[in-house]
Amino acid sequence: MSLRGEVCVVTGASGFLGKRLVRLLLEEEKMAEIRLLDKQVQPQLLYSLEECRGDTKLSVFEGDIRDGDFLRKSCRGASIVFHIASIIDVYDSVEYSEMYGVNVKGTQLLLEACIQENVVSFIYTSTIEVMGPNSKGEPIINGSEDTVYNCTLKFVYSKTKKEAEQRTLQAHGEVLNNGGRLATCALRPMYIYGEGCRFLLGHMSKGIQNKGVLFRMSQPEARVNPVYVGNVAAAHLQAARSLKDPQKRNAIGGKFYLISDDTPLGSYSDFNHVMMSPLGFNIQEKLMYPLRLLYVVCFLMEMLCMMVRPFVRIVPPLNRQLVTMLNTPFSFSYQKAKRDLGYVPRYTWEEARKRTIEWLASELPKERERINTK
Repeated sequence: MSLRGEVCVVTGASGFLGKRLVRLLLEEEKMAEIRLLDKQVQPQLLYSLEECRGDTKLSVFEGDIRDGDFLRKSCRGASIVFHIASIIDVYDSVEYSEMYGVNVKGTQLLLEACIQENVVSFIYTSTIEVMGPNSKGEPIINGSEDTVYNCTLKFVYSKTKKEAEQRTLQAHGEVLNNGGRLATCALRPMYIYGEGCRFLLGHMSKGIQNKGVLFRMSQPEARVNPVYVGNVAAAHLQAARSLKDPQKRNAIGGKFYLISDDTPLGSYSDFNHVMMSPLGFNIQEKLMYPLRLLYVVCFLMEMLCMMVRPFVRIVPPLNRQLVTMLNTPFSFSYQKAKRDLGYVPRYTWEEARKRTIEWLASELPKERERINTK
């Protein structure tokens, strides 16, 4: 089902995934207009998209996702919203009010704007972290949408993303101002990597400072399945096409889909090494401390930070939930997305790895210079 002639809004359009989706929409669909919504949209982004823009109009909407009037203006006349914008924080460094305001209230306001402005399709970018892992570190291997897993979420990030996802799915079937119906779905990608991934860049920076040795934060057996950013963008496009199809719309509406690809299973730390070993990086053989001792160290840091919080806000570099996440086997299949949405990874593992390594290689001299001039 083509999106030809449609008007869509992409929130978080300047971000890692957002700009990749905008480019894909320009390359594969002849849309009437794509609206880039973000706090700030750099002119360089618009310039980089000019080569593939064709006759599609690119409009910039700069503002706050918590501003209802701004969102209504952004959605007026649109038919599809891709809601990617959110605050990502696994260190609990962002205040709860800020995180909740953007991730939950912003999503609710955007859904309300869609209803008021008669937007018919809403695709929400969730995360695998709304599933866990739980504090016991119980594994999931090749899980699916039907996997039953008991988890009390600890991260504020995970909690707010979970609530925003629930609100999105509950809004499916809401009556629009013109009498039509809103259709919604949510995508839960695994850890997303690729060109522009700030987490990979951060690990490379720490490796440079550690004389070319990457820190090991996860055990080799804690295998996960990251997903390439180009494939996540493709899943969003397939979701929009499916929601437009009258025969699929009600079948997939109100549901979430797990998004992975054929990236080989491996721990987070070993994945970093796979990407950076061609650039001359090695990796520590073992965790810096035995896992149980690491939990004790994290607990003591968390207690210290809690004690001084009335006077000064200090964020520990590591916390127990993050250690659990990094050391729990947690992998999932994309077969339901393939069956229902027609999602098939566009990029093979070999292509994704090559593109990511080339990008890291281009960033390596800049990162070394930045560290040396500190």
